[in-house]
Parts: sequence; structure tokens; C-alpha cells
Amino acid sequence: MAVFFCLLFWVTPISAATLEDRVVEHEFANGLKLLMVPRPEAPTFTAYITLGVGSVHETSEHRGMAHMLEHMLFKGTKTIGTTDYAKEKPLLERIEEVGSRLDALRARRDADPEEIAALEKELADLQQEHQQFVVKDEFARIYAEHGGVGYNAFTSRDLTTYLINLPANKLELWAAIESDRMKNPVLREFYTERDVVMEERYRAYETNPRGMLFEHLFANAFTLHPYRNPIIGWRSDIENLTLEQTRDFLHRYYGPVNTVIALVGDIDPPAAIAMIARYFGDIPSGLPVPAVSDVEPPQRGEKRIQVTFDAEPQLAIAFHKPTLPEHDDYVFDLINQVLGQGRSSRLYRSLVLEQQLVTAVQTFSAPGSRYPNLFVITATPRHPHTTAEVEAAIYAELERLGREPVSAAELERATNRLRTDRLRFLRGNEGLARMLTFYQSVAGDWRYVLTYDEIIAEIGAQDVMDTARRWLHAGNRTLVTLEREAQEQ
Repeated sequence: MAVFFCLLFWVTPISAATLEDRVVEHEFANGLKLLMVPRPEAPTFTAYITLGVGSVHETSEHRGMAHMLEHMLFKGTKTIGTTDYAKEKPLLERIEEVGSRLDALRARRDADPEEIAALEKELADLQQEHQQFVVKDEFARIYAEHGGVGYNAFTSRDLTTYLINLPANKLELWAAIESDRMKNPVLREFYTERDVVMEERYRAYETNPRGMLFEHLFANAFTLHPYRNPIIGWRSDIENLTLEQTRDFLHRYYGPVNTVIALVGDIDPPAAIAMIARYFGDIPSGLPVPAVSDVEPPQRGEKRIQVTFDAEPQLAIAFHKPTLPEHDDYVFDLINQVLGQGRSSRLYRSLVLEQQLVTAVQTFSAPGSRYPNLFVITATPRHPHTTAEVEAAIYAELERLGREPVSAAELERATNRLRTDRLRFLRGNEGLARMLTFYQSVAGDWRYVLTYDEIIAEIGAQDVMDTARRWLHAGNRTLVTLEREAQEQ
């Protein structure tokens, strides 16, 4: 699977051929995995902490939990983010007790509105009182004061990552902060943050045409597998997340046994190992995240969905496909290049330049990588052309891909572009750290990247034709169109 990353630092190039010799690995007794690449050229380092826990690991009882925890773990610990935790703790307990009662009452159909209103006021008053103990954005402030940049986190369907770039002499500061976050997190401001997440969902999905398009695409392409669910959760999921469930999910899975740390930059591996052992070594392992047992059944026919939304028409087409390390997944990386990457790609030349049917066309794999996923094509019709015209033009190119061999020049161009993109992110500290933790978590071994170019180079035109015919057909596709409601004449 091709992965492209934004790079913050450009340092001495590193190739896949030399990467194996430069990565220093260490696994601690509690299961924590550490991957290091020393690069002393600049006095900085990038740190990635990746937990192999994402929305794919949620059940119907706690969808949206992984994303919610990403928000909550910015709130601090017993020593960070509070003015006085000893005084704060009893108030947090009262907030949880009232919030839990309010959630239970709201879930009842016969609930008394006046009783709900009274509990809402009590909760609001407690939360207001709690603000005297809250120190906002304390992690970010500490890192910024010590030269940190790029402090961030993200949740995907497959994993959750926290990252920062720091001066080389701040490794112990990082270890102290991040081990404290793993040992002593405090889920403060839970109910207010839950409201923030619901607003985020409203803006990103419910009032966003592209978010709505993809939400419908994934929910309909998958009938069983949890890849069908949005990372943020459905609205009712967020409304019903509880503090007790969130804490249980955190303590169960956010432990060393599911964690990979990558340190890339001006570091001394033996010293780093000793330091991480000192700060992280006494953290309980936690429970390994169980593999998802749901297996998506084969699709038996085309699915077509039309979404009515007041926005410019769009369409998205998805085809089920294997994921890494299956051979067809490598082939799809080439198909992605040939069809949709760059101005020389087939779909761009045909739909944008020659026929002028669309203003934009994209291809990519989604929504995750740990389990079989989708090859997706999206397009925005150029007025006055319709989604039906664009759909027909896309199918013509897919049919051609399975009927005619890709030219040697196209295949070479696609192979070279994949290699160039890969080398580009291997050059940056952040790109390399992200690559190491991603493949270690999703593929089970970061060494997946070492043989990638060799396998890609062995794929020929016949492989592309066979893979296209095997997967890019009507019975395996899901189509979602987003259209304005028809106006009455």
C-alpha cells in the first residue's frame, strides 16, 4: 500500500536498501516496541507514539471511543493540566455521578423534562466550578517552551498516534511527559468535550458534502465489517459515550503491549533505551488488542445510493480489494498511479482534458489498511455534465484497463513515481518515523517497506489486466452520487 507523508525536516537521504542496517530495535519486558534511526546531521529528533488501536476495534457499544480518547488524552494528567489535583478529584467524581445520571435519564422515553433540566443545570454548575482547576493546553505549552514543533495527534480506523519534533537535548522531557500521560491520564472535561466532538461531527459530516459522500460510501460498501463506521462515530454513538466506558477502553488497550515508539534524529540509541526503560518500563502491559473477527462477505451485485444535498454534484465509486501483504494490493498501487495520479494519468487526461467532463478526479485506497479495503474513484462533474455521463466515462477507462495491456512507458512511469514518493518520505525524520510505526502496527513488521520496490518492479502489464478484471467489475462496486434535490417546474 502506497503511503505519502508531509515532511518537516530534510536530512541525509536514506534508501530502503540501507534502512535495515540503520534501524535499531528494542522490545521491553512489558511489550513496548521501540524503533530508532540515529541521524545526527541536525540537533533535533522526531518522536511518534503509535497505539495499534483505532475505530476498527470498537464494538456497537462504544463506537467513536478511539477518537474521543484522542481528544481526552490532551486534557492532562494528575500533575499536568491541573492547579490542584487533590482538590479537583472529588469534584470530578461529582461531575461523573451527575453526568451518568443525566445520560441514563435522557435514555428513558418516559423521562421528566423538568428532571432533565434540573440535572443539566447541576452538571453545568459543577463544570463551571471545575474550571478553577483546569489549565488548558498544558502539554502544548510545555513542548512549545522547550522548542517543540508539530505537536499533534490523529486517529484512524487502524491506529492512534501522538507526535512531536523536539531539540535533541529534550528527549528526557518527552519521556517524562509521555510516560506520565500513559500512567496517569485524567479524563477531565469529558461532557464538554463530548459536545465538542458532536459539533465536529456536524461540521465534518452532516453539513459537509464530501464528508457525507464518504460516510454513505463506506457505510454501504461494507455490510458487516467495522470499516463501515465513521471514525468519529455516528451521532447517537457520541451522545451515548460514557466516562466509565471511555476509562475502561483506555485502561484495557492503551498500554505498552499495543504501542510502538519511533525516535528518528539526533539520538543515542543505548541512552534512549535506558531512558525509556526508566520512564516507561514499569507501566503494566495492558491487553493485546483482539483482531477483528468480522469478515466482510463477498459482494454479490452492484450497490447504488443517491444522497440528496444542497451542493455541487459529486460521485464516488468503490471496489472491494485485498490489503497488504496480498500481491493484488501491490498491483493496485500501480493501478492507482496509472488511473488517477497526476496530469498524465488516464482519468485526468480523458475526463478533465479531453472530454472536459469533470473539474476533478481522484483515486485512492480507503478507509483503512489493516483489513481488506476499497479502491475508490471520486469525481466532480463540470457543469452542465451529469454524474451519469461521468460514471460512464470512468467505466470505459476501467474496462480498457482490463482489456488492453498497460504500455511499458506507463508502467515505468508509475513504478518510478512510487519509488520517488517512497524515497521522499524516507528522507524526512517525520516521514520515516511515521512509516516505521505505521507498518509495525498495521503490517506487523516495519520491514514490509524493505522489499516493496522489488515486488513492484516485478509486476507486469498482465498482472495489471488480471487484477483489474478480478476486482474492477460491476458486481463488486458501490456507487454513491450526491445530487441537489430536483426543483419543481
